[in-house]
Amino acid sequence: MNFSRAIGRMAADTSGVWDVHDEACALKANGEDIILFSIGDPDLPTLDITVDHAIASLKAGRTHYSPGAGEKPLRQAIADIESRASGRATAIDQIVIHPGGTNAIFTTLSCFLDEGDDIVIPTPMYVGYQGLLAAVGANVVHVPLDANDNFSLDVDAVKKAFTDRTRVLFLNTPGNPCGNFIGEEQLRELAAFCLERRVWIVCDEVYSMITFGRRHVSLLKAAASLENVVVIDALSKSHSMTGWRMGWTVSSQDTARRILAFASATIFGCCQFVQDAAAFALQNDEEYMRAIADEYRVRRDYALERINAIPGLSANRPGAGMFIMLDVSQVAPDGLEFAQGLLRHGKVSVLPGVAFGETTRQFVRLSLTHPVHIMSKAFDRIERFAGSRLAGSTEQEARNGDMR
Repeated sequence: MNFSRAIGRMAADTSGVWDVHDEACALKANGEDIILFSIGDPDLPTLDITVDHAIASLKAGRTHYSPGAGEKPLRQAIADIESRASGRATAIDQIVIHPGGTNAIFTTLSCFLDEGDDIVIPTPMYVGYQGLLAAVGANVVHVPLDANDNFSLDVDAVKKAFTDRTRVLFLNTPGNPCGNFIGEEQLRELAAFCLERRVWIVCDEVYSMITFGRRHVSLLKAAASLENVVVIDALSKSHSMTGWRMGWTVSSQDTARRILAFASATIFGCCQFVQDAAAFALQNDEEYMRAIADEYRVRRDYALERINAIPGLSANRPGAGMFIMLDVSQVAPDGLEFAQGLLRHGKVSVLPGVAFGETTRQFVRLSLTHPVHIMSKAFDRIERFAGSRLAGSTEQEARNGDMR
């Protein structure tokens, strides 16, 4: 039987990316003492009062079809938050609710891209984008971030990547996997550049509420016009609600109508009781949300302290999010070999950097999804493994010297 070109592209683009993680999960399921640093699923729970609100909503019979754009109380809660953050009045008709940020991205890009169109995207990029981009059949034009400057964005390099086939500029700030920011002036400049060329600018801002000191500025605030702008956000990480699958898009009202048309044809609305809980969370979880960000800051600081004390390893300093990119170039040929060896000999799983693009082939990504006492155990193992690799390299160099 024949399958579509889209599924063929998706299989090719995602093959092998999760092999180390999948093996680690299988070993853990068989009872081995494996520490998973390879996936960004928070260990922190959804707040009890939010869970209770969802249960109450279920018991109240909120189990029916929802309006395609989403329940009004949730859209209003989002509109209020976006209005305060951007200083620009946001109406509920600008908001469409989706079952998670990933679906929001797929729906949005499906509205803007035809097969073979160019999409410009900075890399390293979130591994999940690969399947989405393959599904829509876009030609991906990568713009490398500067790994030597904490993965900063070069606006001029982005502009030079544009051609007459460019239809979308896709940004992610704060970024996954690097926790980097794109500044307000950079966003403003790129939004104007895109508008002048009739190019869409889409920004994934799902880590906007997990920042460590520096204030996130949304594209909604930076852009002079929303004519070509879509911002995507979700509750997965900021409120520890990954499994609830709740995200949204914010755009102009005209764009929202097009996004709604696609969403209505593909998902036919999101769960009522989940939307009720999401609206409640946005209105009542602010203190817990700050506590989540503070906990990730503590974990980031501990991880960097440990990494800086391990010879042969170095890392970026993320300003947001729940990940660290670990440079393993001094102890392994690439991140994949390091990840395979660390799982085999150290019982710790990390995600190879090549999953995010060629820019980070010599990196691995660590997730900050364990409390410090578990992280301590994991870094003890990482330190032993890195030390053994460094010692082996030194011995080999000595043998080579003797041969000369």
